[in-house]
Amino acid sequence: MKIFLYDGSKTEALNINEIAQYLKENSGGAKVEVRGDFIGQVTKGMEDSSLRELAEEIARCKIKDLRSYHSTFDPLAAEVEYEKRRLQNSENKSLGILYDGFKLQTLYQDLITEEERSWHCLAIIFTDQLFGTWDEHNCCYHARVSVYGFPTIISTTGIVEAPAKPREFYLQKQWGIDTITLKKRFKDKFIDYDDTRLTEVMKGYCIQALFFYISGEPFCEDNKCRLYNAHWQEEVINAQLAKPEFCKKHEMLIDDIRNGRLKINH
Repeated sequence: MKIFLYDGSKTEALNINEIAQYLKENSGGAKVEVRGDFIGQVTKGMEDSSLRELAEEIARCKIKDLRSYHSTFDPLAAEVEYEKRRLQNSENKSLGILYDGFKLQTLYQDLITEEERSWHCLAIIFTDQLFGTWDEHNCCYHARVSVYGFPTIISTTGIVEAPAKPREFYLQKQWGIDTITLKKRFKDKFIDYDDTRLTEVMKGYCIQALFFYISGEPFCEDNKCRLYNAHWQEEVINAQLAKPEFCKKHEMLIDDIRNGRLKINH
């Protein structure tokens, strides 16, 4: 098994090499390769016409109406140009746009080489793009931290914006307390941009990706396990930063993987 980690997080708070080592230790010695920004890798040497086509495809992944499922549209020239500039300079940050996570995943899958588009390879793409998925329950798109599959995409913007902050944060914001003051007041209760805890938190999301690869099920119902599907910031912190790392069930599975009793090669 090979694991490819692509770092397009655009934050120094994410230590991709530490995550790679963590995955190696918890995957039975799988080969883990760290790569740069995914988009930067696949567009290297790409002709201008192909670059524009890709920019248009990415622009089509944009969610324009949170309550319209899989709406199709022709992107504006300015939207395509914005995406093209991002493709030409991978250091440009993604700002204020919500994409459809599964559309991005499908698009990125097509950009991966045929050799690595197999069940012997696990690709994990870190991005600063904010994406969402459709919620059938309330018929609305919601921002997400991750979408699992091939490839898995994890958003360093999503970890800040998707899980809800404490209710008191929003209540006090309604009272007119400014955001800077609130962030200082609640700093231990949510993950913020360039947070020093980001690497440790993201280890858990990579483990979720690993379990999706193994079993198709990345989540756990135990809110003290790294595989817990957190919807609140305090749940993220509790699941990813508290000890022990895993519930008894997943600790046993991880131990079997570490010691070669459970093989995960397909």
